[in-house]
Amino acid sequence: MVTPCGLLSDKQEPMPLKSVSVSLSINEFVTSVSATLNYENGWKVPLEAAFIFPMDEDSAVYSFEALVDGKRVVAELQDKAKAHRKYENAVCKWRQAFFLEEDVRSRDVFSCNVGSLQPGAKVALTLRYVQELSLEADGALRFVIPTVLNPRYQLSGCTQDSCLNRRIPIVPLEDLSYTLSMVATITSQHGIEQVQCNCPLSPTEYLGDDKTSAQVSLAEGHHYDRDVELLIYYNEVHAPSVAVEMGMPEMKPGCFLGDLSAMLSFYPNIPEAHPPNTCGEFIFLMDRSGSMESPLSNQSRSPLRIEAAKETLILLLKSLPVGCYFNIYGFGSTYEAFFQESVKYTQQTMEEALGRVKRIRADLGGTEILAPLRNIYKAPSIPGHPLQLFVFTDGEVSDTSTVIKEVEINRQKHRCFSFGIGESASTSLIKGIALASKGTSEFITGKDRMQSKALRTLKYSLQPVVEDVSVSWDLPPGLSAKMLSPEPTVIFKGQRLIIYAQLTGVMPPAETTGKVCLKYAFQGKNFEDKVTFSLQPKSDANLTIHRLAAKSFIQTKDMGLTETPASHKSEILNISLESGVISSFTAFIAINKSRNESVQGPLTYLNIIRPFLMRRLLGGVFPPCRHFCSPLARRSVAYCANMTCVDYDYNYYTSMNRKRLNRLAFRENHLIQLVSLQNANGSWDLSEDLAKALDVSLEDIIAAHPTELVDSSGWATILAVIWLHTNVNDLKCEWDLVDRKAVVWVRIHAGRSTILRPVSFPSRRPAIFAERVSLSPSSTTLVQAYSGLAASSSLGRMSVES
Repeated sequence: MVTPCGLLSDKQEPMPLKSVSVSLSINEFVTSVSATLNYENGWKVPLEAAFIFPMDEDSAVYSFEALVDGKRVVAELQDKAKAHRKYENAVCKWRQAFFLEEDVRSRDVFSCNVGSLQPGAKVALTLRYVQELSLEADGALRFVIPTVLNPRYQLSGCTQDSCLNRRIPIVPLEDLSYTLSMVATITSQHGIEQVQCNCPLSPTEYLGDDKTSAQVSLAEGHHYDRDVELLIYYNEVHAPSVAVEMGMPEMKPGCFLGDLSAMLSFYPNIPEAHPPNTCGEFIFLMDRSGSMESPLSNQSRSPLRIEAAKETLILLLKSLPVGCYFNIYGFGSTYEAFFQESVKYTQQTMEEALGRVKRIRADLGGTEILAPLRNIYKAPSIPGHPLQLFVFTDGEVSDTSTVIKEVEINRQKHRCFSFGIGESASTSLIKGIALASKGTSEFITGKDRMQSKALRTLKYSLQPVVEDVSVSWDLPPGLSAKMLSPEPTVIFKGQRLIIYAQLTGVMPPAETTGKVCLKYAFQGKNFEDKVTFSLQPKSDANLTIHRLAAKSFIQTKDMGLTETPASHKSEILNISLESGVISSFTAFIAINKSRNESVQGPLTYLNIIRPFLMRRLLGGVFPPCRHFCSPLARRSVAYCANMTCVDYDYNYYTSMNRKRLNRLAFRENHLIQLVSLQNANGSWDLSEDLAKALDVSLEDIIAAHPTELVDSSGWATILAVIWLHTNVNDLKCEWDLVDRKAVVWVRIHAGRSTILRPVSFPSRRPAIFAERVSLSPSSTTLVQAYSGLAASSSLGRMSVES
């Protein structure tokens, strides 16, 4: 069933939430956030107002307070059950009270209740949290303020105790009665190169000549049509480091906030595997619920989620190694598998799967992910082929704890790589299932390409296992380290590894240093990453590292209010209360005791409206555009509330922009066409379809074919690979594995008999290909034949035009 949602009445009554203001303090790789919600009761009766909002799974909420009539009321973090009883008792007595909790079923959703808000009253609620910044593939540090919370699908048979089951009014974005403002201050000793955002920002203001400090703010008039995403580029992000933070001076040593905390950041330089893995069972679990018919984002020319998913599956299919096993599942209210069980990757099975991928639709209703997961896990393992599970979903599931627990139960038999698609994907679900199975998680929003992130993750899954991972410390006598993060067991090439520890014992003299070493084994070789760091701690009023360390500890044990083992509950409760970081078992409660009189009159309960991306749900299925636009045409349109096709921006369709759009569409579409024609062994056949993909006539290809040097398949494969390097080199991460298969096939097929020699060519791609397949020079060359063909066609000109 779909979580029920109410509708805004036609009377346009005033809503009590007036504005949300956010202040960010970003220092290196972490951020401290202060978010203030300003309420005003414009009704003529007392209110109890509830506001439900999303927050990243990794956020460590540690403070909640209210400003009422100029007086500050600070909330206490207490056992959730006790705090809830206190709030209910206060409201029943018409006392002013405030309550903040994590959702029971999803840890990335919070509920804020304001009780007994009298007519005309103004209240400012401020919550504070700290969070790590995620590292993107291009070196950007990513921070997101989630602003969109779409209805989430509730799993069959689950209880109704989630705050997402309340009848929350949902309105079109332009009808929201509250606004969002944001100011961000950024500091880094590495120097700030640039700051980007998917929403309009003020110009970046550097606060010094060395560009180590900067400030940006969100432009006025922000619309709640997307999450606010900041991308911060430092001059250096891959250097390992250790940060030591001082505890609270008033706290005694031995307690969590009294001792030092340390944050370790490693970037292991894992070498390329030789040869890469060719074994494994690869299962792709693709969301086909109605919400997948929506655009990836509300930005112009954003593709539909289901169309991007289909292209991604084609690239994944073609990139699989020969000899592995695979299967593809689609899920919604029900689920479908391409094959009854995983099949061996051959030309026949690949072609069958490819045909079915092209017919995929977002036509399976809701988002029942638990049933297909259980079906996958109950299948017997294939000896010598470890299971690698890829989950693609927009994450609109309310009961994330049950799904994460199912993945965690089966963590020994697989790794799960998860992808959150579009705005409002549940960070709790996406990050939770990856963390539970030692996989990785990715989010596809804004201008992100699902294809790029999925193929990069496939490379991770093909890496041989990094073994014997350990962390060792070299500290002065009397000082010891206690790990708060779990011992790392999985390391992937190109990813950051963050570890938290508590330092206890006798503080050494100033200028004393410590050492920490990350050790691991890879393909029979031992590696070490060592860092020397100062033991002179830095003070931070927000205790950022302490709070993040507490959150890391809580995340590893907290499976939700109903799913957490009893043995872990007391540990979670103790560390939560001691650190002040909220958990499934704690909540913030504040009662305004300064008011001598109670609020008079009956109390009206009101849920605050929340923004909703513009799409309408009809019986669980999102209707298609009435104009029956093709997938390519839909990339250039936005969707109104009726899902009617309308031009997004007339000015975009100038002749210059149309030409640019055509070039981009040509490259992306021809890439998919070309890759879809590759055989399972890595080769291409010489055919009319190949000629169309290359945008060259088959007659020209045959005329340029040096038959004395290579057969037709070899010639076709060489042309295809050089076209990739020449025309879509900026998308190499999407076809790199396809290219590797082709090069291996050429080496095996042609041996050293095929001869290439570099010639004058704009991009030198043919010469590079010749070097990669280790072929020797000759006066008569395939490259010359290619160059002659390219000169008379568009085959080699696209990169010049682009």
